Amino acid sequence: MKSTEMPLNEKILNKKARIGVIGLGYVGLPLAVEFAKKGFQAIGIDINEERVKKINAGESYILDTEEKDIEALVAQKRLEAVSHYEVLKHLDTISICVPTPLRKTKEPDISYIVSAVREIARYLHKGQLIILESTTYPGTTDEVILPLLQSSGLKVGQDFYLAFSPERVDPGNPTYKTNNIPKVVGGITPQCTKMAKLLYEQVIEKVIPLSSTKVAETVKLLENTFRSVNIALVNELALISNRLGIDVWEVIEAAATKPFGFMPFYPGPGLGGHCIPIDPQYLSWKARMNDFNAKFIDLAGEINKLMPEYVVTRVVDALNHREKSVKSSQILILGVAYKKDVKDSRESPAEEIIRILQKKEAQILYNDPYIPEFVLDNSTIHSMALTDELLEKTDCVVIVTDHSCYDFPGIVEKSNLVIDTRNATKGIEEPKKIVKL
Repeated sequence: MKSTEMPLNEKILNKKARIGVIGLGYVGLPLAVEFAKKGFQAIGIDINEERVKKINAGESYILDTEEKDIEALVAQKRLEAVSHYEVLKHLDTISICVPTPLRKTKEPDISYIVSAVREIARYLHKGQLIILESTTYPGTTDEVILPLLQSSGLKVGQDFYLAFSPERVDPGNPTYKTNNIPKVVGGITPQCTKMAKLLYEQVIEKVIPLSSTKVAETVKLLENTFRSVNIALVNELALISNRLGIDVWEVIEAAATKPFGFMPFYPGPGLGGHCIPIDPQYLSWKARMNDFNAKFIDLAGEINKLMPEYVVTRVVDALNHREKSVKSSQILILGVAYKKDVKDSRESPAEEIIRILQKKEAQILYNDPYIPEFVLDNSTIHSMALTDELLEKTDCVVIVTDHSCYDFPGIVEKSNLVIDTRNATKGIEEPKKIVKL
């Protein structure tokens, strides 16, 4: 059956549209599963052969995606994964969910997007809808993707549709999942916006149309820049509070009792994950390309980047207070995931904390039930079993990630010294053992 035999809007409404998702990570796989659960045939494309094999075997490697759902959908032939792009010519819609990292120069790296779009352009046909979900700088869809697709001779808004709709996934969030997080959509043309909105309305509770792809691209950057700037503010407050000899956590909790005009953010050992440390830099870069210096964004990035060094300073000072040198001390890092209860260590502040401590010749051990091994500077470190013996023999325990499964009262009881960067030991009365951020 040719894709042009039925208008795309009818295919979507009748669930006859074949849905494609490029990139089967923490964004792409849940999205493909949602479409499959609603009765569509979803095809996932990923160059990672291991991911493809696992999905087709009914296995999940994403925390928020139930294995039983994948198993059932694969059995029903609603969900399939492939590692080649030839399938694109048979698809009606394609959502691009590939990584967008930063280069070492802090410039955006959209090479994964460009590579995917070039493959799409090879197989682009009339009636097809392409949506970019990967976070990127304002103008990417219009200035980079559109020319690549229109090189086929097809015209946007008439022959095919192109839109941007940023992912808003929060890994590990028990309340908000792909289907109930409101989704913003901006198309190249009004018809593109309308078609993308119609598609997502089939699987997501609320879809908000916007005036352009640039607006939609900037929305995602604002969301995470807002978080980065506010986290930087409370991180700086933590530094000030330490100088003043007051508890920053008590200050924030008291301020949060105000029913208006205040939203609590909390300090920590540094930013982690794929979004918050990276997205503001995309916006800052785009501003520089337009002769504007985003001072506020850059300053927030500088403050947040200082936090691992500050954590190490707290470790060194606490050991010195006990007449111990950081050199040769055994230091146990609790948690290397970038946030609690997730299997993701990308951009984790634990990485820089470990690196600095190793330069000071400390002996580093770590435990994380979600991350069995951790690669740092081409060396692999393995998670240690969290036993009483391990806690008793280490000179210092640093709580970097406050996983829910950790028994913090028990950890404090067996430890000699605890550096708490997450207020995980709140309510535990052990002032001689616990040093907070």
